[in-house]
Amino acid sequence: MKLPRYICVEGVIGAGKTSLTKLLCEYLNARAVYEKPEENPFLEDFYRDPQRYAFQTQLFFLLSRYRQQQESLQADLFYEMTISDYLFAKDRIFAHLNLEDRELFLYDRVAVLLEQDITKPDLVVYLQSTAERLMSNIRKRGRTYERDVSEEYITSLNEAYNRFFFHYKETPLLVVNSTVIDFVENRNDFEDLAKQILRPHAGIEYYSPAR
Repeated sequence: MKLPRYICVEGVIGAGKTSLTKLLCEYLNARAVYEKPEENPFLEDFYRDPQRYAFQTQLFFLLSRYRQQQESLQADLFYEMTISDYLFAKDRIFAHLNLEDRELFLYDRVAVLLEQDITKPDLVVYLQSTAERLMSNIRKRGRTYERDVSEEYITSLNEAYNRFFFHYKETPLLVVNSTVIDFVENRNDFEDLAKQILRPHAGIEYYSPAR
């Protein structure tokens, strides 16, 4: 069976993207590419005052993710697989949700140029969850820059993610109902999910674990 060489794990804030990426990389001896939201100097201000700081926050993310993609996704002789905890194209979800029309026009002009150089993954794994579960995870991990995240914002972001991936056709996509599983604390949950990720994929597929 031919394994995917490049996998992106996606989901709303608190879905467990980074945790699953770390576990998969350890399980498969894969190289990890981690988004670093804490390096965005505008992020905490954005959560406190979204309207004022949305454009600065978005542009910083776009440019830093582009630089990271160019630096990190080069050929690596020591790894046969790379797993990232974000999909570059998802940046548009936040842009369309947070930017006003003039800002979005400028953002789109920059994003279109950058996207031409981005490597597409062999598989995207979308961790779908409820706003309640996402807020619970956010509160549990207690990151300083997320302390002002509102449930209203997470709900709107969750809806935007669902719309984005409902229409997503760029690569194979595995949509995982992650509300009822705990792949961090339950090894069986993780191994079952890993098996689903590593099997052949085409188009949009769904994995909803039975409970």
